[in-house]
Order: sequence, then structure tokens, then C-alpha cells
Amino acid sequence: MQKALSLSLIFLSFILHTVLAQTRTVSGKVISAEDGLALPGVSVVLKGTTEGTTTQSDGTYTLPVPANATLVFSFIGMSTLEIPVGQKTIIDAQLRANVSELDEVVVVGYGTQKKADLTGSITKVSAKEIENQPVNSFEASLQGRTPGVYINSGGGKLGQGVNIRVRGAASVSASNQPLYVIDGIPVTSTSIGDPTAEPINPMADINPNDIESIEILKDAAAAAIYGSRASNGVVLITTKKGKVGKTKIELGYFTGISTPTHLRDFLNATQYKELFTEAAENEGYNAQEEFELEGLMDINSPYNSDWNDEAFQRGSITQYTVSATGGDAKTRFYISGTQNKQKGIIVGNEFERSTGRINLDHSVNSKLKIGTNISLIRSINNRIADDNEFSNPVQLNALSPLEPIRDPTTGKLNADMLYYNALIDVESASNVATTYRTISNLYGSYDFTPSLTFRSEYGLDLLSLEEERYNGRETLDGGPAGLGSYRYSRSLNYTTNNTLTFHKEVNETHSLEALLGFSFQEATITGFYVQGQGFPNDNYKKLVSAAKLIAGSSTQTGYSFLSYFTRANYKFNNRYLFSASARVDGSSRFGQNNRYGFFPAGSVGWIISEEDFLPNKNAISFLKIRSSIGVTGNSEINNFQSRGLYNASFYADQAGIVPFNLPSPDLRWEKTTQFDLGLDYGFLNDRISGEIDFYIKNTKDLLLDLPLPATNGFTTITRNIGTLKNKGIEFVLNTENIRSESGFSWKSSFNISRNVNKVVNMNGAEINGGGRTIGRIAEGEPLGYFYAPKYAGVDPANGDALYYTEEGSTTNDYALAFRQKVGNPNPKFISGFENIFSYKGIDLSILLQGVYGNDVYNIAGLFQSVNGDYFDNQTVDQMKRWRNPGDVTDVPQARLYAGNGTGVSSRWVQDGSFLRVKNVSLGYNLPTSFINKARLSSARVYLAAQNLFTFTDYTGYDPEVNNTNFGGTDLASRTNVNIGHDFYTPPQARTITFGVNIGF
Repeated sequence: MQKALSLSLIFLSFILHTVLAQTRTVSGKVISAEDGLALPGVSVVLKGTTEGTTTQSDGTYTLPVPANATLVFSFIGMSTLEIPVGQKTIIDAQLRANVSELDEVVVVGYGTQKKADLTGSITKVSAKEIENQPVNSFEASLQGRTPGVYINSGGGKLGQGVNIRVRGAASVSASNQPLYVIDGIPVTSTSIGDPTAEPINPMADINPNDIESIEILKDAAAAAIYGSRASNGVVLITTKKGKVGKTKIELGYFTGISTPTHLRDFLNATQYKELFTEAAENEGYNAQEEFELEGLMDINSPYNSDWNDEAFQRGSITQYTVSATGGDAKTRFYISGTQNKQKGIIVGNEFERSTGRINLDHSVNSKLKIGTNISLIRSINNRIADDNEFSNPVQLNALSPLEPIRDPTTGKLNADMLYYNALIDVESASNVATTYRTISNLYGSYDFTPSLTFRSEYGLDLLSLEEERYNGRETLDGGPAGLGSYRYSRSLNYTTNNTLTFHKEVNETHSLEALLGFSFQEATITGFYVQGQGFPNDNYKKLVSAAKLIAGSSTQTGYSFLSYFTRANYKFNNRYLFSASARVDGSSRFGQNNRYGFFPAGSVGWIISEEDFLPNKNAISFLKIRSSIGVTGNSEINNFQSRGLYNASFYADQAGIVPFNLPSPDLRWEKTTQFDLGLDYGFLNDRISGEIDFYIKNTKDLLLDLPLPATNGFTTITRNIGTLKNKGIEFVLNTENIRSESGFSWKSSFNISRNVNKVVNMNGAEINGGGRTIGRIAEGEPLGYFYAPKYAGVDPANGDALYYTEEGSTTNDYALAFRQKVGNPNPKFISGFENIFSYKGIDLSILLQGVYGNDVYNIAGLFQSVNGDYFDNQTVDQMKRWRNPGDVTDVPQARLYAGNGTGVSSRWVQDGSFLRVKNVSLGYNLPTSFINKARLSSARVYLAAQNLFTFTDYTGYDPEVNNTNFGGTDLASRTNVNIGHDFYTPPQARTITFGVNIGF
């Protein structure tokens, strides 16, 4: 009996030992896959049981588990995750948001709305997509991500203007830029600086890391609530807010280098001598004499200067960011500060931006809420000369390689050359634009009842710009005694909005939201300018040191808007959607007979997937058809265009006034009627989702600057004449390709858009760019199409340049060449394709941007690609010139001063299509073991590349051009007429950065 008992004890001990050996303690940490922050309160349960635990405030947990167990991690709003235990004792988990894209909240005009309930067309870009990117202005980070929105950065200069076209250009003489609204307040988005210079981009003042989301309102249903300024679309920018919870402090740092994406190849000294010796001899000149006479060059010069390379440098970028967010049920806060410094890829070009922001929201009681958003911004832009100035470094490529960069005798920069040595400006001139800005608002919100809320807000955008220039005594513009100038511009822009919102739901059958609002905006732009000449030496650069002041002026202008608006959204039975809005706008810019405009819109939607006849909710998880029609306006013309205006004038010492603007009392808004038909879809539990939109935009009463005979003292008058049409289609496809239990995931997002632009009627009027430009606006053609003689190549018999005549034959007489349509700068398609991969803390994203079907006109080709007509250095393709009878080439015979093929023509029109690897980012969220030891909440390191590769047939610096130097004094007209013109426009920068983000 005792033996049996002993055996039983031994057996039980063995079983107990086996069980204990199979049961062990597992621990770990649960974080968010999106931002790496710890997740408290996550349920960690043994699969098939109710046994488990929840994570602590720092996201950690400890749980005893048996052998062969599987842990199930679940949390509200997150996808459930199952992980087999196996032999592991430490199991960390990353949970991903399980919010359906259609449950996402979208910011709309004066409110928010669930994406599933939208009946308008809105594109949203989240903070994660734009933060920590090495871009000078946040608009560049939107490229490739916004269907139907064409964004053109236009070159590699820091702080320069960006062109954005939402569903095509809708105006001829007025601006085609969208309205920007930050936290509900319309802000100054156009340059207030020197009107004769390239514009400064005010949106470069915005810190991208402060942005929570960007919504672009594209159709009338979405945008008509902004009425008279919505024809070009509306960009809503929402900054980050505080969140209830433990205070989170985040530190961010990245640094990197920049290089030009592409440099052109120009002739070296040997090639230069060969080409120009031949060009001179073909015209009977003595090459040696002509070199010395025209270029101050020695044909036997030992130098081989690479002037093109001298214009560019290795750029750099560094950014520091710190932010704190948190709060409780009463008060929430977000505080941030950022320092960004960039050295551009063009010598002399630098940009620095310092920003600070405080966003506060406070609940006084259950009914009253107050808050404020305050931002302070300072930016310093060391600018370079405009593209068409000799002092622009990019124009150095025109100089002969035979000319030394520095004088071999004095060691100073060489000044005795064919053209000006722009490097002298880099050493002895400065052009600094300093901006001080605050974009701030204050609001109060009161709930009269749970269904009725009143909100009042006051917003201020105060922008001060100082432009200070000094040209030393050795510079082209400053010699012989120095030239300095100071320009100060200030825009005081304030807005007040007052809205009453009613929202009621009845038995989940009826849902009604109604909005009634009033808004007033007033802006005043003041400025003064003074110029001085004669400075003691180049160490004295302030105007107080000038021997005399040679110019001075002061200006003031302004505008105001008074608006009343309303909107109603109704949803029946969770599937039938109806929306209507209307706005009445009054503007100081229009004639006394048409001071107010009315802008209505209506839309409907049907969520088909909610119907009973579609029982398989997994296969078709969401299907909605929507349609809208409405009217929006455009008021972006110069102030007081409708009024008869007078200028002060003087004769000798007698003051007087002279008229300079004819009155146009009937001047009224441009009006765009837009129809949109859209389909939103989701399949296989939204693993496949997207949208398709078709739209037609008809703009009438175009604000057109009509030319007048100058004999009557006036050159133009603004009238409402003509119509313009845009129509297009947009397609978006989002897919979740792989979602495995191992933690590997792969998501894709693809979009492609097509827009067709056509000027329907201008009462027979035509607008030509003038000079060497070939942009044109005429009936039946797209905006800014290229109109010039068509180049027919080279006569193989004699090397003459040929052009097409009106009959279709060819001629070598440029005077007989027939002007015709030779290109279209508007793209046929724009697209973007992003792939995001993630695996166990590693994430990789690749964004491609594509533009197809647009043409580019390289005006610089008139000087640098003209087969040796003059001594400007030539691109290497000119070495393929015609030399002997029978040669087949498109480069005419080299003939010095002969103008063989130098006339403005399609010779320099090229296909501007391109595919760009816009952004690549590889990141790693450091493991929990390290984060816990370091007492952090998150840590991430990443490597990113911007504009990594560009694939194009365009031979210029870059196919993405946006030249604003030609076509008159009005910026809007210049950018509308002469689209796609490239005149020494520098290339985009390729930027590689390394960064780290740390959370506490």
C-alpha cells in the first residue's frame, strides 16, 4: 500500500511538473501601428476562453499562458490581432485602426461630415501623408495624392509660387488659384511683394507638421458654401488639436542633402571652338576676329570652364520639431515649435522658417466651449534673381567655356565677358525677403439644446513682408557706387464667422442637419518703397548710408466681402441623402449694379449597399451613387477694376491727376456651373475601395481684360465676356493587397484624372503672350495653347531651316511661315500611385507621380540651342548640325549671326510628360524592449527621398515648369496665357533625408 502511494505521488508530481512546464508567463507591450504610441486598456485574452488581462497605461501586460495558446488582442476602433504563443515569452503587438474609410470624418465648409454621407466630391490628405517631408511648402507634398488636382511646383527655387488647378483652369484674366481656408478662416495666399518680380509663396509660411488634415473641395456641392470664391476649388486646412489623455511630448529631427534632379549638357571648350569656328567661316568671317570682337574671347584660350555647374551647389535641409498635446475633459491643448533651414541647389538661395503654435480648447461647462488657435511665423528667404535676368545664376550656362571664372591676374570673379558673370551677384549682392506672420483665431460655441449650437469666431491673418535688396558696386545693377532698395508690404486680413447649426436624428430613420451663417471679411494691403544710390562701400548696405534717394512710393488697397449662407443635409433610412446650400456674397470689387451674387447648389446620394436586394455585404461592402449641380463664382481680380480711377501726376513742380482706369459699373462675378456624377465603392469588406467622378464645368461672364487702342489713353478695360468649359473624369482605387497574421501588410492607392479645357466664346477676342512667347487664348482652343510657326526641320540639300506654309508646303523664308497650333501645355492625364508596406515595425512607402500629354516650350532654346547663331554656349545636341549635302538632321547648318532657324517656332516645343518617383520613405519603429528601457512611448527612425528619379523625354532642366516672367504686368494673366514656358527655369531638387521621431 505504501509502495502504491509512493508511485501515485511520483506520478502526480510528474504530471504537475509537466503542467507547470507547459504553463509560463508571457509579457509585452501593445502600441499603435500608425504612430507607435502605447495603447492602454487593450484586451489580451487566451483564444477560446474568457481568461485574460488588459494593458497598463504604458501599454504593457503580463499573462500566464498554457502551451500552444494563442493571444487575442482587441481594442475599440482597432483591428483584432491573433498571435500564437509558441515558445515565446515576450510578445509585442501593433494594432491598426479599424475605422472604415467611409466612417472617417471629413471637414467640410463650416462643419464636418462622415465620408459615407457625403454627396459632394472631396479629396482628403491626412497628416501622416505630409509630415516630415523635405518640402519648402506643403502643396508639394500633395502631388500625386489628389485626383483632379494638378499641382505644379514649377522649379527648384525655394519659396517660389506653386500653381494649383482644381479640375482645370476656369478663368482667363482672373486668378485660377483655389481659396485657402485655415481652421475656418480664409487666408492670404497670393504674393503681396514686388509685383514686377517672381511671386513669393505665402503658403510656404505654413508648417506642414502642424497640419492635421487637408480637404480639397472640388465640386459645387462641396464648394458652393464658399460662393463667390469657390470656382477654383477650396483647400481646407485643419491644424492639430489637443486630445484627452496623458500629455504626450514628441521630438522630431531630420537632416539631409539636396542635388539637382537633372543638369543639361553644354559644349566644352573643344566643342565650342569647333562649332563657332565653323559658324563664322560658313558666313565668311574670320573666327579669331569675331571671337575677340563679340565675346572678348581668345580662340586659343586654355580654359574649359563649366559654367552650368557653377550655378548649382549641394543643398541641405535641417528641421527640428517639438510638440506637446494632451488635456482632460475640460481643457485640451496642442503646442508646437519648428525650426526649418534649407540651402537651395542654386548658389545664393536659402530659406529659413521658424514657427510656433498654441491651439487650446476649453469646455467652460456642458454648454459653453471656447478656444483659440494662435500661430507665429518668421521666414527668411535669401532670393536669387528672376529667371529672365542676367544676374540669375542659371543663366551662367550662356557663357563661353573659353572664359575663365576668375581673372587669372587679380583672382577676382571675371567681369570682362560676353555676358554678366552672375557669380558677382552671389558675392556682392543680397536679396532678402523676411516675413512675419500670424494666422490666429478665437471662437466660442454654445449649445442651446443638444440639437442647436451657435458658434462665433474671429480670425486674423496678419502678414508683414520686408524685401531688402543691395547690389554692390561691382554688380551689373549696382555699379559704380552701389544700389539699395527697401520694400515693405503688410496685409491685414480679418474675418468673422457666425453660424447656427441644428442637428436632429429620429429613430435612426431621419437625420437632419441645417446650417445658417453670416460672414464678413476685410483686407487692407499697404506698402511703401524707397531706393537709394551711392554708398561709401559695400559694407554699408542700409539706405541711411545712400548718397541720395532716387525713388520712393507708398500704396494702399483693400477689399471686403459680406456673405450670408445656408446649408441643409438630410438622410432618410440611412441610405437616401439630400443636400442643398446657398450663399449670397457681396464684394467691393464689383460694379455698383452687380455688387451681390447668388450661388446655390444641390446634391443627392443613394447608398445602394444598404438596400435589402444586396444581401452579400462582404462582397459589396459599400456602394453609393451621388450627383450634384451648383453655381460658384470667381472674384480674384485686381481691386477697384469696376471703378473709374485716377492717378496722381506732376509736371515740373505742379501736381495733378490723370485718369488711368475706365469705369465698368456692370462688372460682375464670373460664374461656374458645375455638374458632378460620382460613384463610391467598396468590395470584400473594403479591401478594395475607391471612387469615380465625372464632371462638367461651364464658366460664363469671364472677367476679361480687353485691349483698347492706346490712342484714347487707356490700354485695357475689364468686362464680362466669354465662356470657358472644363470636363473630366477622376478614378481612385485603394486596395489592401496583403494582410497576414505574420504582421506583413501591403496597401496600394492609385488615382488618375483627365481634364479637357476649352475656350468656348470670347466674342472674337484673342490674347497672345507677345514677344518670344507663344501662349495664346482663342475660341475653340484650350487655355494657353501654343501658337507659332511650325518647324519643318532642315533642308538636306543646303542646311536651311524650314517652316510650314499655310498650304502645307515648306519654306526657308521665315516671313512666309504660317502660325498655327503647335502644342498644348495642359496635361491630358495626371496620376499618382502609392504603395505602403509594413512588417514588424518596418514600413516602406513609395509614391509615384505622373503627368502625361502636356507640351513644354523652352524659350531658352532661342539662345542655347540655335546651332551657333550667336556666342551663347550651346547644348551638346547642336553638334548634330547639318554639315554636308545629304545630311539628315533637325539641326540647321551653323551660321554666325545669320538667323538660320532662330525664329520663334515649334522647334523648341517638346513633350513634357514625366513619371517621377516623388517620395520614398523607409522607417523603423524601435522595439518595445528598447523603448521601455529608455522610458519612451515611441521611437522611430527613417530614411526618405524626395524627387528620387524622373523619367521624361524633355531635354530641358525639368518638365515641371511654371514661368511667371512673360506676358504682361498682371500675374494672373501671365500664368494663364503663358503656361508651360521654360526660360532658364531651374530643376527640382532631389533630397535625401535621415530623421528620428521620439515620443515621451
